[in-house]
Amino acid sequence: MKNFYLPKEIGEIIKKLKEANFQAYLVGGCVRDILLAHLKSNSQKVFLPKDWDIATDALPQEVQKIFPESVYENEFGTVGVKVKSKDNSETQIVEITTFRQEIGYSDKRHPDKIIFAKSLKEDLKRRDFTINALALDLPTSSLGALNQNRKYLKVLKFQLIDLFEGEKDLKNKIIRAVGDPNERFKEDALRMLRAVRFAAQLDFDIENQTLNSIVENSHLLKFISKERIRDELIKMINTSRAAWAIQLLSNLKLLRFIIPELEEGIGVTQNKHHIYTVWEHNLRALDYAAKRNYSLEVRLASLLHDVGKPRTKRGEGPESTFYGHEYVGARMTEKILKNLKFPGEVVEKVTLLVKHHLFYYNVGEVTAAGVRRFLARVGEKNVDDLLKVREADRIGSGVPKAFPYRLRHLKFMIEKVRHDPISPKQLKINGYQLMEFLKIKPGPRVGHILNALLEEVIEDPKKNSEEYLKKKALELNKLSDEELQELRKRAEKRKQEYEAGIEAEMRSKYKV
Repeated sequence: MKNFYLPKEIGEIIKKLKEANFQAYLVGGCVRDILLAHLKSNSQKVFLPKDWDIATDALPQEVQKIFPESVYENEFGTVGVKVKSKDNSETQIVEITTFRQEIGYSDKRHPDKIIFAKSLKEDLKRRDFTINALALDLPTSSLGALNQNRKYLKVLKFQLIDLFEGEKDLKNKIIRAVGDPNERFKEDALRMLRAVRFAAQLDFDIENQTLNSIVENSHLLKFISKERIRDELIKMINTSRAAWAIQLLSNLKLLRFIIPELEEGIGVTQNKHHIYTVWEHNLRALDYAAKRNYSLEVRLASLLHDVGKPRTKRGEGPESTFYGHEYVGARMTEKILKNLKFPGEVVEKVTLLVKHHLFYYNVGEVTAAGVRRFLARVGEKNVDDLLKVREADRIGSGVPKAFPYRLRHLKFMIEKVRHDPISPKQLKINGYQLMEFLKIKPGPRVGHILNALLEEVIEDPKKNSEEYLKKKALELNKLSDEELQELRKRAEKRKQEYEAGIEAEMRSKYKV
Protein backbone atom coordinates (compact mmCIF):
# COMPACT_ATOMS: atom_id res chain seq x y z
CA MET A 1 0.00 0.00 0.00
CA LYS A 2 1.67 3.19 -1.20
CA ASN A 3 -0.76 5.84 0.02
CA PHE A 4 -4.39 6.41 0.92
CA TYR A 5 -6.88 9.15 1.66
CA LEU A 6 -7.86 10.40 5.08
CA PRO A 7 -10.75 12.69 6.07
CA LYS A 8 -9.41 16.19 6.56
CA GLU A 9 -10.83 16.37 10.11
CA ILE A 10 -9.00 13.19 11.19
CA GLY A 11 -5.74 14.55 9.79
CA GLU A 12 -6.24 17.80 11.73
CA ILE A 13 -6.80 15.91 15.01
CA ILE A 14 -3.60 13.88 14.54
CA LYS A 15 -1.70 17.04 13.61
CA LYS A 16 -2.88 18.93 16.72
CA LEU A 17 -1.93 16.06 19.04
CA LYS A 18 1.53 15.80 17.52
CA GLU A 19 2.07 19.56 17.58
CA ALA A 20 1.37 19.37 21.33
CA ASN A 21 4.22 16.80 21.55
CA PHE A 22 1.99 13.76 22.01
CA GLN A 23 1.97 10.49 20.09
CA ALA A 24 -1.04 9.80 17.91
CA TYR A 25 -1.84 6.66 15.91
CA LEU A 26 -4.75 5.38 13.89
CA VAL A 27 -5.63 2.04 15.49
CA GLY A 28 -7.94 -0.97 15.32
CA GLY A 29 -10.74 -1.49 12.85
CA CYS A 30 -10.08 1.56 10.69
CA VAL A 31 -6.50 0.39 9.99
CA ARG A 32 -7.76 -3.12 9.26
CA ASP A 33 -10.35 -1.81 6.82
CA ILE A 34 -7.88 0.51 5.05
CA LEU A 35 -5.47 -2.39 4.52
CA LEU A 36 -8.27 -4.68 3.37
CA ALA A 37 -9.50 -2.13 0.86
CA HIS A 38 -6.04 -1.91 -0.69
CA LEU A 39 -5.61 -5.67 -0.72
CA LYS A 40 -8.79 -5.90 -2.77
CA SER A 41 -8.01 -2.99 -5.09
CA ASN A 42 -4.93 -1.08 -6.20
CA SER A 43 -6.98 1.98 -7.08
CA GLN A 44 -6.59 5.29 -5.30
CA LYS A 45 -10.30 5.68 -4.62
CA VAL A 46 -11.31 7.39 -1.41
CA PHE A 47 -12.15 4.67 1.11
CA LEU A 48 -13.79 5.56 4.40
CA PRO A 49 -14.01 3.15 7.31
CA LYS A 50 -17.17 3.57 9.39
CA ASP A 51 -15.26 4.61 12.50
CA TRP A 52 -11.95 6.31 13.11
CA ASP A 53 -10.11 5.54 16.35
CA ILE A 54 -6.98 7.31 17.54
CA ALA A 55 -4.66 6.11 20.32
CA THR A 56 -2.40 8.55 22.15
CA ASP A 57 -0.12 8.86 25.16
CA ALA A 58 -1.96 12.07 26.13
CA LEU A 59 -4.12 11.70 29.22
CA PRO A 60 -7.85 12.41 28.83
CA GLN A 61 -7.54 15.79 30.56
CA GLU A 62 -4.71 16.76 28.20
CA VAL A 63 -6.76 15.71 25.17
CA GLN A 64 -9.65 17.89 26.37
CA LYS A 65 -7.37 20.91 26.69
CA ILE A 66 -6.41 20.51 23.04
CA PHE A 67 -10.01 19.90 21.96
CA PRO A 68 -12.45 21.96 24.06
CA GLU A 69 -15.35 20.64 21.94
CA SER A 70 -15.06 17.14 23.42
CA VAL A 71 -16.81 14.76 25.81
CA TYR A 72 -15.26 12.53 28.48
CA GLU A 73 -17.85 10.51 30.39
CA ASN A 74 -16.34 7.04 30.85
CA GLU A 75 -13.73 5.10 32.78
CA PHE A 76 -11.80 3.85 29.76
CA GLY A 77 -9.72 6.90 28.86
CA THR A 78 -11.76 7.61 25.73
CA VAL A 79 -12.47 11.23 24.82
CA GLY A 80 -15.06 11.90 22.13
CA VAL A 81 -14.00 14.81 19.95
CA LYS A 82 -16.82 16.51 18.06
CA VAL A 83 -16.01 17.05 14.40
CA LYS A 84 -18.34 19.01 12.11
CA SER A 85 -18.65 18.55 8.37
CA LYS A 86 -17.52 21.30 6.04
CA ASP A 87 -21.03 22.74 5.79
CA ASN A 88 -21.69 22.22 9.54
CA SER A 89 -24.69 19.98 8.71
CA GLU A 90 -23.40 16.89 10.51
CA THR A 91 -21.43 16.24 13.68
CA GLN A 92 -19.24 13.16 13.97
CA ILE A 93 -17.62 11.85 17.15
CA VAL A 94 -14.01 10.73 16.80
CA GLU A 95 -12.77 8.63 19.71
CA ILE A 96 -9.32 9.39 21.10
CA THR A 97 -8.19 6.85 23.69
CA THR A 98 -5.19 7.03 25.99
CA PHE A 99 -2.86 4.02 25.83
CA ARG A 100 -4.18 1.65 28.46
CA GLN A 101 -3.88 -1.75 30.07
CA GLU A 102 -6.81 -3.76 31.42
CA ILE A 103 -6.35 -5.81 34.57
CA GLY A 104 -8.63 -8.65 35.73
CA TYR A 105 -11.94 -9.75 34.23
CA SER A 106 -13.70 -11.41 37.15
CA ASP A 107 -17.13 -11.15 35.45
CA LYS A 108 -15.77 -12.27 32.03
CA ARG A 109 -17.12 -9.03 30.60
CA HIS A 110 -15.47 -5.91 32.03
CA PRO A 111 -11.94 -5.18 33.25
CA ASP A 112 -11.70 -4.92 37.02
CA LYS A 113 -9.16 -2.14 36.66
CA ILE A 114 -7.85 0.09 33.90
CA ILE A 115 -4.44 1.76 34.09
CA PHE A 116 -2.94 4.09 31.56
CA ALA A 117 0.02 2.61 29.72
CA LYS A 118 3.18 4.34 28.59
CA SER A 119 3.59 2.74 25.20
CA LEU A 120 1.58 1.76 22.12
CA LYS A 121 2.87 -1.82 22.46
CA GLU A 122 1.19 -2.24 25.86
CA ASP A 123 -2.05 -0.90 24.38
CA LEU A 124 -2.05 -3.21 21.34
CA LYS A 125 -1.35 -6.31 23.48
CA ARG A 126 -4.80 -6.01 25.10
CA ARG A 127 -6.71 -6.17 21.79
CA ASP A 128 -8.70 -9.19 20.64
CA PHE A 129 -7.42 -10.30 17.23
CA THR A 130 -4.24 -9.67 15.28
CA ILE A 131 -6.12 -7.95 12.46
CA ASN A 132 -7.48 -5.46 15.00
CA ALA A 133 -4.10 -4.89 16.70
CA LEU A 134 -2.63 -2.79 13.90
CA ALA A 135 -1.66 0.88 14.07
CA LEU A 136 -0.62 3.55 11.59
CA ASP A 137 1.79 6.35 12.43
CA LEU A 138 1.25 9.36 10.16
CA PRO A 139 3.97 12.02 10.25
CA THR A 140 2.40 15.47 9.92
CA SER A 141 4.66 16.09 6.93
CA SER A 142 3.05 13.09 5.19
CA LEU A 143 -0.36 14.70 4.90
CA GLY A 144 -0.52 15.93 1.33
CA ALA A 145 -2.90 18.12 -0.60
CA LEU A 146 -6.66 17.95 -0.38
CA ASN A 147 -8.52 16.11 -3.12
CA GLN A 148 -10.87 17.90 -5.56
CA ASN A 149 -13.82 18.25 -3.16
CA ARG A 150 -11.42 19.37 -0.42
CA LYS A 151 -12.70 16.80 2.07
CA TYR A 152 -9.84 14.29 2.07
CA LEU A 153 -6.08 14.45 2.53
CA LYS A 154 -3.77 12.19 0.58
CA VAL A 155 -1.43 10.37 2.98
CA LEU A 156 1.95 10.22 1.26
CA LYS A 157 3.97 8.48 3.94
CA PHE A 158 3.18 6.36 6.97
CA GLN A 159 4.52 3.58 9.17
CA LEU A 160 2.50 0.45 9.85
CA ILE A 161 3.00 -0.86 13.39
CA ASP A 162 2.30 -4.60 13.27
CA LEU A 163 3.51 -6.41 16.40
CA PHE A 164 1.43 -9.61 15.95
CA GLU A 165 1.58 -10.30 12.19
CA GLY A 166 -1.88 -8.87 11.65
CA GLU A 167 -1.09 -7.82 8.08
CA LYS A 168 -0.03 -11.39 7.26
CA ASP A 169 -3.30 -12.70 8.72
CA LEU A 170 -5.24 -10.18 6.63
CA LYS A 171 -3.52 -11.41 3.49
CA ASN A 172 -4.14 -15.06 4.45
CA LYS A 173 -7.74 -14.33 5.53
CA ILE A 174 -7.23 -15.58 9.08
CA ILE A 175 -8.85 -14.62 12.39
CA ARG A 176 -6.26 -15.20 15.12
CA ALA A 177 -6.33 -14.13 18.78
CA VAL A 178 -3.60 -11.83 20.04
CA GLY A 179 -1.27 -13.90 22.23
CA ASP A 180 -2.91 -16.69 24.23
CA PRO A 181 -6.52 -17.10 23.01
CA ASN A 182 -7.58 -18.58 26.36
CA GLU A 183 -6.54 -15.35 28.08
CA ARG A 184 -8.29 -13.19 25.49
CA PHE A 185 -11.59 -15.09 25.79
CA LYS A 186 -11.48 -15.24 29.57
CA GLU A 187 -11.00 -11.46 29.59
CA ASP A 188 -14.13 -10.93 27.50
CA ALA A 189 -16.17 -13.94 26.40
CA LEU A 190 -17.97 -11.86 23.78
CA ARG A 191 -14.76 -12.05 21.75
CA MET A 192 -15.71 -15.61 20.81
CA LEU A 193 -18.79 -14.30 19.02
CA ARG A 194 -16.75 -11.49 17.50
CA ALA A 195 -14.41 -14.08 16.00
CA VAL A 196 -17.33 -15.76 14.23
CA ARG A 197 -18.79 -12.41 13.21
CA PHE A 198 -15.53 -11.14 11.70
CA ALA A 199 -15.06 -14.45 9.88
CA ALA A 200 -18.57 -14.14 8.42
CA GLN A 201 -18.25 -10.46 7.51
CA LEU A 202 -14.78 -10.70 5.97
CA ASP A 203 -15.06 -14.20 4.47
CA PHE A 204 -12.13 -15.33 6.65
CA ASP A 205 -11.38 -18.56 8.53
CA ILE A 206 -10.55 -18.88 12.22
CA GLU A 207 -7.14 -20.43 12.88
CA ASN A 208 -7.07 -23.74 14.76
CA GLN A 209 -5.70 -22.65 18.14
CA THR A 210 -8.26 -19.87 18.33
CA LEU A 211 -11.02 -22.30 17.24
CA ASN A 212 -10.09 -24.87 19.88
CA SER A 213 -9.96 -22.19 22.54
CA ILE A 214 -13.48 -21.04 21.67
CA VAL A 215 -14.81 -24.57 22.14
CA GLU A 216 -12.96 -24.89 25.44
CA ASN A 217 -14.29 -21.56 26.73
CA SER A 218 -17.73 -21.59 25.11
CA HIS A 219 -19.44 -21.93 28.50
CA LEU A 220 -18.22 -18.45 29.43
CA LEU A 221 -20.75 -16.96 27.01
CA LYS A 222 -23.42 -17.39 29.70
CA PHE A 223 -21.81 -14.47 31.56
CA ILE A 224 -22.41 -12.07 28.67
CA SER A 225 -25.49 -9.85 28.57
CA LYS A 226 -28.22 -10.76 26.11
CA GLU A 227 -28.01 -7.32 24.54
CA ARG A 228 -24.33 -7.73 23.59
CA ILE A 229 -25.00 -11.24 22.25
CA ARG A 230 -27.96 -9.93 20.24
CA ASP A 231 -25.88 -7.18 18.66
CA GLU A 232 -23.23 -9.66 17.47
CA LEU A 233 -25.91 -12.07 16.22
CA ILE A 234 -27.56 -9.32 14.17
CA LYS A 235 -24.24 -8.49 12.52
CA MET A 236 -23.77 -12.17 11.62
CA ILE A 237 -27.32 -12.58 10.33
CA ASN A 238 -26.89 -9.48 8.17
CA THR A 239 -23.89 -10.93 6.31
CA SER A 240 -24.08 -12.99 3.12
CA ARG A 241 -22.54 -15.88 5.11
CA ALA A 242 -25.28 -15.90 7.75
CA ALA A 243 -26.05 -19.63 7.45
CA TRP A 244 -22.35 -20.46 7.58
CA ALA A 245 -22.06 -18.40 10.77
CA ILE A 246 -24.97 -20.20 12.46
CA GLN A 247 -23.46 -23.57 11.56
CA LEU A 248 -20.11 -22.45 12.98
CA LEU A 249 -21.76 -21.23 16.19
CA SER A 250 -23.20 -24.72 16.59
CA ASN A 251 -19.88 -26.42 15.82
CA LEU A 252 -18.12 -24.23 18.41
CA LYS A 253 -20.71 -25.04 21.13
CA LEU A 254 -21.85 -21.40 21.25
CA LEU A 255 -25.34 -21.63 19.74
CA ARG A 256 -26.64 -23.47 22.83
CA PHE A 257 -26.19 -20.21 24.74
CA ILE A 258 -27.92 -18.12 22.07
CA ILE A 259 -30.74 -20.06 20.36
CA PRO A 260 -30.63 -23.60 21.75
CA GLU A 261 -34.07 -24.30 20.26
CA LEU A 262 -32.56 -24.30 16.77
CA GLU A 263 -30.31 -27.24 17.59
CA GLU A 264 -33.38 -29.36 18.38
CA GLY A 265 -33.67 -29.73 14.60
CA ILE A 266 -30.24 -31.37 14.17
CA GLY A 267 -30.73 -34.86 12.78
CA VAL A 268 -34.54 -34.55 12.77
CA THR A 269 -35.65 -36.08 9.49
CA GLN A 270 -38.78 -34.95 7.68
CA ASN A 271 -41.39 -36.68 5.55
CA LYS A 272 -41.48 -37.65 1.89
CA HIS A 273 -41.91 -34.05 0.81
CA HIS A 274 -38.51 -33.01 2.19
CA ILE A 275 -34.96 -34.13 1.45
CA TYR A 276 -33.20 -32.29 4.29
CA THR A 277 -33.33 -32.49 8.07
CA VAL A 278 -35.09 -29.68 9.92
CA TRP A 279 -31.71 -28.15 10.84
CA GLU A 280 -30.40 -28.28 7.27
CA HIS A 281 -33.66 -26.90 5.91
CA ASN A 282 -33.65 -23.91 8.28
CA LEU A 283 -30.05 -23.04 7.39
CA ARG A 284 -30.72 -23.34 3.67
CA ALA A 285 -33.73 -21.04 3.99
CA LEU A 286 -31.59 -18.48 5.83
CA ASP A 287 -28.86 -18.80 3.21
CA TYR A 288 -31.35 -17.99 0.45
CA ALA A 289 -32.64 -14.91 2.30
CA ALA A 290 -29.11 -13.71 3.09
CA LYS A 291 -27.81 -14.17 -0.47
CA ARG A 292 -30.67 -11.99 -1.72
CA ASN A 293 -29.94 -9.33 0.85
CA TYR A 294 -33.41 -9.52 2.41
CA SER A 295 -34.18 -7.60 5.61
CA LEU A 296 -33.15 -8.72 9.09
CA GLU A 297 -36.76 -9.69 9.87
CA VAL A 298 -37.05 -11.89 6.77
CA ARG A 299 -33.69 -13.54 7.52
CA LEU A 300 -34.69 -14.27 11.12
CA ALA A 301 -38.08 -15.62 10.04
CA SER A 302 -36.43 -17.81 7.38
CA LEU A 303 -34.10 -19.24 10.02
CA LEU A 304 -36.86 -19.78 12.60
CA HIS A 305 -39.88 -20.60 10.42
CA ASP A 306 -39.69 -24.35 11.15
CA VAL A 307 -38.21 -24.15 14.65
CA GLY A 308 -41.42 -25.74 15.98
CA LYS A 309 -41.15 -28.89 13.87
CA PRO A 310 -39.11 -31.07 16.27
CA ARG A 311 -41.67 -30.50 19.05
CA THR A 312 -44.63 -31.32 16.80
CA LYS A 313 -43.22 -34.30 14.92
CA ARG A 314 -45.35 -37.43 15.09
CA GLY A 315 -44.11 -40.69 13.65
CA GLU A 316 -41.01 -41.49 11.63
CA GLY A 317 -40.23 -42.00 7.99
CA PRO A 318 -41.98 -40.68 4.87
CA GLU A 319 -45.41 -40.43 6.55
CA SER A 320 -44.35 -38.45 9.64
CA THR A 321 -46.35 -35.28 10.40
CA PHE A 322 -45.76 -31.83 11.88
CA TYR A 323 -49.29 -30.58 12.49
CA GLY A 324 -49.45 -27.06 13.94
CA HIS A 325 -45.70 -26.50 13.83
CA GLU A 326 -46.13 -22.93 12.62
CA TYR A 327 -48.14 -21.97 15.74
CA VAL A 328 -45.73 -23.73 18.08
CA GLY A 329 -42.86 -22.14 16.15
CA ALA A 330 -44.40 -18.68 16.46
CA ARG A 331 -44.61 -19.02 20.25
CA MET A 332 -41.04 -20.28 20.37
CA THR A 333 -39.85 -17.44 18.11
CA GLU A 334 -41.46 -14.83 20.32
CA LYS A 335 -39.76 -16.30 23.39
CA ILE A 336 -36.37 -16.59 21.63
CA LEU A 337 -36.33 -13.02 20.41
CA LYS A 338 -37.61 -11.56 23.67
CA ASN A 339 -34.92 -13.48 25.55
CA LEU A 340 -32.32 -11.89 23.27
CA LYS A 341 -33.81 -8.45 23.95
CA PHE A 342 -34.80 -7.71 20.36
CA PRO A 343 -36.93 -4.57 19.93
CA GLY A 344 -40.66 -5.17 20.25
CA GLU A 345 -41.40 -4.34 16.62
CA VAL A 346 -38.86 -6.93 15.44
CA VAL A 347 -40.30 -9.58 17.76
CA GLU A 348 -43.83 -8.86 16.54
CA LYS A 349 -42.90 -8.87 12.85
CA VAL A 350 -40.80 -12.06 12.89
CA THR A 351 -43.34 -13.91 15.03
CA LEU A 352 -46.09 -12.99 12.56
CA LEU A 353 -44.01 -14.16 9.59
CA VAL A 354 -43.31 -17.51 11.28
CA LYS A 355 -46.95 -17.97 12.26
CA HIS A 356 -48.27 -17.34 8.75
CA HIS A 357 -45.45 -18.78 6.63
CA LEU A 358 -47.55 -21.83 5.77
CA PHE A 359 -50.37 -19.89 4.11
CA TYR A 360 -52.10 -21.82 1.34
CA TYR A 361 -53.16 -20.42 -1.99
CA ASN A 362 -54.39 -22.25 -5.06
CA VAL A 363 -55.55 -20.54 -8.24
CA GLY A 364 -59.34 -20.72 -8.58
CA GLU A 365 -59.97 -21.92 -5.02
CA VAL A 366 -59.69 -18.66 -3.11
CA THR A 367 -61.80 -15.62 -3.96
CA ALA A 368 -60.77 -11.97 -4.07
CA ALA A 369 -62.63 -11.60 -0.76
CA GLY A 370 -60.46 -14.39 0.63
CA VAL A 371 -57.33 -12.53 -0.43
CA ARG A 372 -58.65 -9.37 1.24
CA ARG A 373 -59.24 -11.33 4.44
CA PHE A 374 -55.73 -12.71 4.16
CA LEU A 375 -54.38 -9.15 3.90
CA ALA A 376 -56.51 -8.11 6.87
CA ARG A 377 -55.11 -10.94 8.96
CA VAL A 378 -51.40 -10.65 8.15
CA GLY A 379 -51.31 -6.92 7.47
CA GLU A 380 -50.77 -5.37 4.06
CA LYS A 381 -47.33 -4.09 5.08
CA ASN A 382 -46.18 -7.66 5.89
CA VAL A 383 -47.30 -9.41 2.71
CA ASP A 384 -44.18 -8.80 0.64
CA ASP A 385 -41.93 -10.11 3.42
CA LEU A 386 -44.20 -13.11 3.93
CA LEU A 387 -43.79 -14.00 0.26
CA LYS A 388 -40.01 -13.71 0.66
CA VAL A 389 -40.09 -16.14 3.60
CA ARG A 390 -42.13 -18.53 1.45
CA GLU A 391 -39.46 -18.26 -1.27
CA ALA A 392 -36.75 -19.10 1.27
CA ASP A 393 -38.83 -21.99 2.62
CA ARG A 394 -39.24 -23.46 -0.85
CA ILE A 395 -35.59 -23.20 -1.85
CA GLY A 396 -34.60 -24.51 1.58
CA SER A 397 -36.70 -27.59 0.80
CA GLY A 398 -34.73 -28.29 -2.36
CA VAL A 399 -37.38 -27.34 -4.92
CA PRO A 400 -36.06 -25.67 -8.10
CA LYS A 401 -38.43 -22.68 -8.24
CA ALA A 402 -38.69 -20.09 -5.49
CA PHE A 403 -41.71 -18.39 -7.01
CA PRO A 404 -44.01 -20.84 -8.86
CA TYR A 405 -47.12 -19.87 -10.81
CA ARG A 406 -49.39 -20.12 -7.74
CA LEU A 407 -47.38 -17.53 -5.84
CA ARG A 408 -47.09 -15.29 -8.89
CA HIS A 409 -50.88 -15.46 -9.23
CA LEU A 410 -51.32 -14.67 -5.54
CA LYS A 411 -49.04 -11.65 -5.97
CA PHE A 412 -51.20 -10.55 -8.90
CA MET A 413 -54.36 -10.93 -6.78
CA ILE A 414 -52.77 -9.00 -3.92
CA GLU A 415 -51.86 -6.14 -6.23
CA LYS A 416 -55.39 -6.23 -7.60
CA VAL A 417 -57.08 -5.91 -4.19
CA ARG A 418 -54.30 -4.06 -2.37
CA HIS A 419 -56.14 -0.76 -2.30
CA ASP A 420 -59.47 -2.27 -1.31
CA PRO A 421 -60.61 -1.62 2.27
CA ILE A 422 -59.50 -4.32 4.71
CA SER A 423 -59.78 -2.51 8.06
CA PRO A 424 -62.40 -0.33 9.80
CA LYS A 425 -60.12 2.70 9.30
CA GLN A 426 -60.69 2.42 5.54
CA LEU A 427 -64.48 2.55 5.74
CA LYS A 428 -66.22 5.67 4.47
CA ILE A 429 -67.78 6.06 7.89
CA ASN A 430 -66.01 6.02 11.26
CA GLY A 431 -67.07 5.30 14.82
CA TYR A 432 -67.76 8.92 15.73
CA GLN A 433 -69.96 9.44 12.67
CA LEU A 434 -71.72 6.16 13.42
CA MET A 435 -72.52 7.19 17.00
CA GLU A 436 -73.79 10.58 15.89
CA PHE A 437 -75.86 9.14 13.04
CA LEU A 438 -77.38 6.29 15.08
CA LYS A 439 -77.53 8.32 18.29
CA ILE A 440 -75.81 5.58 20.31
CA LYS A 441 -73.21 5.85 23.06
CA PRO A 442 -69.60 4.58 22.93
CA GLY A 443 -69.33 0.87 23.66
CA PRO A 444 -68.87 -2.60 22.18
CA ARG A 445 -71.99 -2.14 20.03
CA VAL A 446 -70.17 0.45 17.89
CA GLY A 447 -67.34 -1.99 17.22
CA HIS A 448 -69.73 -4.80 16.35
CA ILE A 449 -71.54 -2.65 13.78
CA LEU A 450 -68.27 -1.43 12.24
CA ASN A 451 -67.06 -5.01 12.01
CA ALA A 452 -70.26 -6.08 10.25
CA LEU A 453 -69.93 -3.17 7.82
CA LEU A 454 -66.34 -4.14 7.10
CA GLU A 455 -67.42 -7.69 6.26
CA GLU A 456 -69.88 -6.28 3.73
CA VAL A 457 -67.14 -4.18 2.14
CA ILE A 458 -64.58 -6.99 2.10
CA GLU A 459 -67.05 -9.09 0.14
CA ASP A 460 -67.80 -6.20 -2.23
CA PRO A 461 -65.58 -3.07 -2.09
CA LYS A 462 -68.15 -1.16 -4.17
CA LYS A 463 -70.33 -1.03 -1.06
CA ASN A 464 -67.81 1.26 0.64
CA SER A 465 -69.86 4.42 0.25
CA GLU A 466 -71.21 6.62 3.00
CA GLU A 467 -74.75 6.28 1.64
CA TYR A 468 -74.74 2.47 1.60
CA LEU A 469 -72.97 2.13 4.94
CA LYS A 470 -75.45 4.44 6.70
CA LYS A 471 -78.33 2.47 5.24
CA LYS A 472 -76.80 -0.82 6.36
CA ALA A 473 -75.93 0.60 9.77
CA LEU A 474 -79.62 1.46 10.34
CA GLU A 475 -80.52 -2.17 9.65
CA LEU A 476 -77.77 -3.49 11.94
CA ASN A 477 -78.75 -1.16 14.75
CA LYS A 478 -82.12 -2.86 14.92
CA LEU A 479 -80.43 -6.09 16.01
CA SER A 480 -79.88 -6.96 19.64
CA ASP A 481 -76.39 -7.01 21.19
CA GLU A 482 -76.50 -10.80 21.17
CA GLU A 483 -77.35 -10.89 17.46
CA LEU A 484 -74.53 -8.45 16.66
CA GLN A 485 -72.09 -10.59 18.61
CA GLU A 486 -73.24 -13.64 16.67
CA LEU A 487 -72.61 -11.76 13.42
CA ARG A 488 -69.09 -11.00 14.63
CA LYS A 489 -68.44 -14.64 15.47
CA ARG A 490 -69.54 -15.68 12.00
CA ALA A 491 -67.29 -13.03 10.52
CA GLU A 492 -64.34 -14.42 12.48
CA LYS A 493 -65.04 -17.84 11.00
CA ARG A 494 -65.15 -16.38 7.50
CA LYS A 495 -61.76 -14.77 8.10
CA GLN A 496 -60.35 -18.29 8.15
CA GLU A 497 -61.60 -18.95 4.62
CA TYR A 498 -58.13 -18.50 3.30
CA GLU A 499 -56.66 -21.29 5.39
CA ALA A 500 -59.63 -23.25 6.63
CA GLY A 501 -61.20 -26.12 4.66
CA ILE A 502 -58.78 -25.78 1.78
CA GLU A 503 -55.85 -25.70 4.17
CA ALA A 504 -57.04 -28.81 5.98
CA GLU A 505 -56.94 -30.72 2.72
CA MET A 506 -53.46 -29.43 1.98
CA ARG A 507 -52.20 -30.27 5.48
CA SER A 508 -53.50 -33.80 5.16
CA LYS A 509 -51.83 -34.18 1.78
CA TYR A 510 -48.43 -32.80 2.81
CA LYS A 511 -48.36 -34.01 6.42
CA VAL A 512 -47.74 -30.58 7.90
